[in-house]
Amino acid sequence: MWLTAPELQQLLVFTLSHGLACVMLCAAVWLLLPARYRSPLPWSPLFIFSLAFFVPVLGAVGVVAAIFPALYLPRKRDKQAWQAVGIPKLPFRAQLQLHSPIFADGGLQDVLRHAPDPDQRLAALLATRRMPGKEAVPILKLALGDPSDDVRLLAYSMLDKQESDINLHIQIALGELVNANAKTAGALHGRLARWYWELAYLGLAQGSVLDHVLTQASEHAEQGLKAGEGGELFLLAGRIALERGDVERAEVLLSQAQENGMGAAQVLPFRAELAFEAGRYHEIPGLLARLPEETRQRPPFAALVRSWT
Repeated sequence: MWLTAPELQQLLVFTLSHGLACVMLCAAVWLLLPARYRSPLPWSPLFIFSLAFFVPVLGAVGVVAAIFPALYLPRKRDKQAWQAVGIPKLPFRAQLQLHSPIFADGGLQDVLRHAPDPDQRLAALLATRRMPGKEAVPILKLALGDPSDDVRLLAYSMLDKQESDINLHIQIALGELVNANAKTAGALHGRLARWYWELAYLGLAQGSVLDHVLTQASEHAEQGLKAGEGGELFLLAGRIALERGDVERAEVLLSQAQENGMGAAQVLPFRAELAFEAGRYHEIPGLLARLPEETRQRPPFAALVRSWT
């Protein structure tokens, strides 16, 4: 009767019986597997079922032959033998141990951008305490956007401390200026000009606040010059005028600074910047060439000299 049945019916009966047998085999084998091999579902049991179902007879035999011996006859692990070694002799002199650097060669800004560990980014911020303020402030501002609250709070507190210290000096000088006589007023105006300029130079003031700070710095510098202060204050007033875009006034003040004894290494870089702002590019190589040899060889002037000469 089975042989006389249609081929389609024979195929259907064989497929159902074979599939049922494969399901039973798959369930039995899967339950015997260690817990770590039972996942992920459903791929682990589906893999066993596929081997048995799509490779009739041989697949089922292969599953049984491969899995059961592995379960009941696990591979023996070789015992690790200890190797006895003698105690090494101490060196005659202590060996120099170089500690690994905290930061990569890319610098502190790269640490803040790419270091995954917040503690390392905090260490980068703490390292800015040994840096000049002009270099430290951009790094601290970069840290204000850090995803870690601790890093952001530390950066904000360090920036706020710098600004608060400068504002405190300004308030003290303004208080002294109220009762100052003509002899001491000039020095106080010079001190105020320097502290206001420090706010702008460090990048602690921006936008309209920066304009106000530069205006105050310029006014106090001019009053200090009228009171008889000179030398370095001429240079400071020239830098302030240059920052405000007053090229003509900056040129006068820088010339007066050099006439009042300021060295070429101090004045010429700003005169070169002035020539650049004024569009007199042909003057820049000559101004840089007049710098002392020692100044021209150190950064950032070395790169400027190579570019313009």
